[in-house]
Amino acid sequence: MRAVWITKAGGPEVLAVRESADPQPERGEVRIAVRAAGLNFAEVMARQGLYPDAPKPPCVVGYEVAGVVDAVGAEVTGLEVGQRVLALVRFGGHAESVCAPVERVLPMPDDLSFVDGAALPVNYLTAYHMLFRVAQLRPGARVLVHMAAGGVGIAVLQLCRTVPGVVTFGTASAAKHAVLREEGCTHPIDYRTEDYAARVRELTGGEGLDLVLDPLGGRDWKRGLGLLRPVGQLIAYGFANLNTGERRSVRRLVGQFTGVPLLTPFAMMNRNQTVSGVNLGHLWGRPDLLREELSALLDLWNEGAVKPRIDGVYPFAEAAAAHRRIGSRGNIGKVVLVP
Repeated sequence: MRAVWITKAGGPEVLAVRESADPQPERGEVRIAVRAAGLNFAEVMARQGLYPDAPKPPCVVGYEVAGVVDAVGAEVTGLEVGQRVLALVRFGGHAESVCAPVERVLPMPDDLSFVDGAALPVNYLTAYHMLFRVAQLRPGARVLVHMAAGGVGIAVLQLCRTVPGVVTFGTASAAKHAVLREEGCTHPIDYRTEDYAARVRELTGGEGLDLVLDPLGGRDWKRGLGLLRPVGQLIAYGFANLNTGERRSVRRLVGQFTGVPLLTPFAMMNRNQTVSGVNLGHLWGRPDLLREELSALLDLWNEGAVKPRIDGVYPFAEAAAAHRRIGSRGNIGKVVLVP
């Protein structure tokens, strides 16, 4: 099989398409002939050496795939060769073939394309888990999401539309605001030309927000806490501020880590606020939860409530361009790799 390898930490030029032996499914696993695989900001950071969960290079990353089952291991029930599926995988997804435990594999609706199928698991599952499992989003809530035009951001906006009266604030460059409005964003905010915190306070009459979804990290976590009104919640789900270009910067790393707010239970109690963390990659031990939420997302897709917005589809040979697209934060929606 062919796969996109991270040969060493560095810029997009360290990616290489290489051949290796086809994986063989173990007990309780199926092998999937990959037709499309999602690319996420985490995998861009893995290439830069900024994602601690990633295997050491040389390695193949990739958390989500859509394709066709072409082999099954022992004791597999409910899935068979030839079945169209989407799956969450623990790395290895940016390849022509990957094995996955059956509990993290779901049959795909016949009219769901492989590209859209690969765009659902990570972004939409992250958004769904934050909004409905962690935050228990209520009607009328005020929600701020950063990087609102990215894969998770658009998923958040679409899911917020399923709850009556939710008011959404999304940060993105001005060129992306028309798309944000199409996706239901009440108040797009250009973080490049205005202070988003001041703008949120202005729009809320100084009252603040009920929920801040922050993949930025560092100093922005502190700013997000300052925007919460009583009983508000901040959910941290990334540290994109560590990314400053194609390669890591030690000065940037130090500056962002020193900006992380120091929190204590006493402070949170006195402020009536909650801080939560979400890392989908650390939920592999809860396949029951992941499967339940992914099934709920497929139901919402069937109802037409959610639909991935695809920014671009790149063949494996153009993986470097796909990484540059996300690394420059130029994408609007999901970037997908295809063999």
